[in-house]
Amino acid sequence: MFYTILTVVIVLILASLRQINQYERGLKFTMGRFTSIMNPGWRLIIPIFQSYRKVDIRVKAVDVPDQKAITRDNVSVTVNAVIYYKVAAAEKAIIEVEDFRYAISQYAQTTMRNIVGEVTLDELLGNRDKIAERIREIVEKETDAWGLKVNNVELKDISLPSDMERTIAKQAEAEREKRAVIINSEGELAAAGNMAKAAEILSATPGALHLRTLQSINDVSSDQSNTIVFTIPLEVMQAYMGYKNEKKYNPASL
Repeated sequence: MFYTILTVVIVLILASLRQINQYERGLKFTMGRFTSIMNPGWRLIIPIFQSYRKVDIRVKAVDVPDQKAITRDNVSVTVNAVIYYKVAAAEKAIIEVEDFRYAISQYAQTTMRNIVGEVTLDELLGNRDKIAERIREIVEKETDAWGLKVNNVELKDISLPSDMERTIAKQAEAEREKRAVIINSEGELAAAGNMAKAAEILSATPGALHLRTLQSINDVSSDQSNTIVFTIPLEVMQAYMGYKNEKKYNPASL
């Protein structure tokens, strides 16, 4: 008889044991009323009178599906994101909201559409981190009452209509050409300034211009494939030809 009772007691104890893993927390309900948090380890649950729920407290990633929205400057875009969150208060996550996973996903979708509608396309493309941070702050403020903590929000992709993509590509190309022209003009301006300074120095120093001319001739003549052409003023040529003709037909010169 004693062994029978002992066996029954052992069976009841084994049936009442519940294991809570390190990454979980357990909620104990006594006759339907929340009574305590069950920490990791083996815990006893009185059958019939008590029940429990496990809650995973690890960081979770929620993929927010594609959301179509219209920016403040009336451009249609498609945005998707990822939300990283964890359960900070297990009792709130179970008692305050029916399905906290579904609830945070739905609230994130609505918030993302609202935030996109408040900014222009340029702000959306250029300030993705700031917009993601705004979404995180709004979602965390609302879900704090559900016992959730939002760690981070990342905008994965921003899709534009095909005609808008072509327009942005043309705008980017025009901007690159503009920068190239500006850089080229700045280089020419700097080169002209340096040449002006060099000419001023050469003209101020006697004999410097002749030395520079001889140096240039020497540099050019070092390559046999180069052809050197000297430009002589027309007046010099006419004076030379006139002198030659006068010498040819002057009887005194004979």
